[in-house]
Amino acid sequence: MPREYRTIQEVAGPLMLVQGVEQVTYDELGEIELANGEIRRCRVLEIDGGNALVQLFENSTGINLSDSRVRFLGRSMELGVSGDMLGRVFDGLGNPIDDGPEILPEERRDVNGLPMNPAARSYPQEFIQTGVSAIDGLNTLVRGQKLPIFSASGLPHANLAAQIARQARVRGTSEPFAVVFAAMGITFEEAHFFTESFRASGALERTVLFINLANDPAVERIATPKMALTAAEYLAFEKDMHVLVILTDITNYADALREVSAARKEVPGRRGYPGYMYTDLASIYERAGRQQGKSGSITLIPILTMPEDDKTHPIPDLTGYITEGQIILSRELYRKGIAPPIDVLPSLSRLKDKGIGEGKTRADHSNTMNQLFAAYARGKEAKELMVILGEAALSEVDLIYARFADAFEKEYVSQGYETDRGIEETLRIGWKLLSILPRSELKRIDEKFLDLYYGKE
Repeated sequence: MPREYRTIQEVAGPLMLVQGVEQVTYDELGEIELANGEIRRCRVLEIDGGNALVQLFENSTGINLSDSRVRFLGRSMELGVSGDMLGRVFDGLGNPIDDGPEILPEERRDVNGLPMNPAARSYPQEFIQTGVSAIDGLNTLVRGQKLPIFSASGLPHANLAAQIARQARVRGTSEPFAVVFAAMGITFEEAHFFTESFRASGALERTVLFINLANDPAVERIATPKMALTAAEYLAFEKDMHVLVILTDITNYADALREVSAARKEVPGRRGYPGYMYTDLASIYERAGRQQGKSGSITLIPILTMPEDDKTHPIPDLTGYITEGQIILSRELYRKGIAPPIDVLPSLSRLKDKGIGEGKTRADHSNTMNQLFAAYARGKEAKELMVILGEAALSEVDLIYARFADAFEKEYVSQGYETDRGIEETLRIGWKLLSILPRSELKRIDEKFLDLYYGKE
């Protein structure tokens, strides 16, 4: 039974102090009824004896301390989940915003979820094809993995996110595949781009979209990724689907966390972010994975824009600790017109070796991947030398490597946002590029694969 109080003592920005409360718990939801009958939502941030500090979801304008009532609902934030969520668009709190009917939930779940027991986890080892060569060929995504994309302001991470969401699939299986896409703090224009992109390509029918706009409250932004992962857990572990979760933009989420922390007058940590940000991000990222005895899985791609292009900023820094690698977008490649501008050398997928090879992609995948990395690194060095010393100072082999680096960026990395390349096509382009180099330079590839593929393009 909801408890009702008329003891609002103070309103300061998004926070409100209610006195004389009983049996109210942390994270409990509440409603504020104004004198004119308008209802606004809130959530308990802190309990101190009979005092409850609550945070408003909407603004505090018009709240009269003596005439307004607060009801506490006796439950934390929940999401009604159902298989009918596929193909639908929701706001950051799980309310439909696509003019469709309300979801009739099969069950209601606490959005905070429960941590997955480490002993019950299965090791990620199945290849997910994104259709993007720089990821599939060199930094392979594996089912159950957490692989973030580190972007920067103004780079086309939205296009890459939409491309992966449209194209991703688990190869060699007919098991159902779904995408849960959560966008936090984005503009109306970006929200329109995502929904129209999915609708036009037909990918919307296997996608659940949660969209939190930049003008929505910060407390809703904090709830959005938890809503998305709650829906993903239901589809993966109750409906046995392979679920790819894409969260963009984690930087907006962390900024909302900082805003709420500052409103609570907590002691700030690095760059003003709360000291518990590591734990908070881990509570989101660690909900991905595979469980023993369950055929479904959650694979997670969080996308974040690095403030000032700084990899050591707390948000990418902490994300890198928790996740299994990173895909890094490069401003230099973007200026050259490479799309997507994935910088493959500092990028890393720590689980790529587990998802490639005979029976998963192709037997020569590992060899060609290592050789492409090595050749591109040497080609970039040769190009830097060329800038300093001039072309005449380079040996003939170094000039070939420099030419290889240019061709690699233009043909392998750059493919546009509409091209969906199968892994065979990616490997074929890799061999075509490696055939630019003399066979004697390909020291990382087994002779039997050289006999099969070298110079055959």
